[in-house]
Amino acid sequence: MAVLMMLEWEGVTPDQYDAVRKQVGWETNRPEGGMFHVAAFSPTGLRVVDVWESAEHFQRFVETRLMPGTQAVGIPGQPKTEILSTHAIFTPAYRPA
Repeated sequence: MAVLMMLEWEGVTPDQYDAVRKQVGWETNRPEGGMFHVAAFSPTGLRVVDVWESAEHFQRFVETRLMPGTQAVGIPGQPKTEILSTHAIFTPAYRPA
């Protein structure tokens, strides 16, 4: 069952997020199980909402790619994350290739 992942990482800036995107390369080398990703910034830091095929897919991405990438860029600490089972997914603007 697909899961919704919500992440809050206080203190992360747009420049740091963009550096991690480049380092990890999830847009050019799609992580297995990744379905949807949106990032935004509040006055206090980064907010991310993802949809993954499973919590295990997300955890594998975190362990093998995301955390090594954030460490390489120099982002300290750990994010606060919450994972919930999805009830419904609707993406009206999505057009599969």
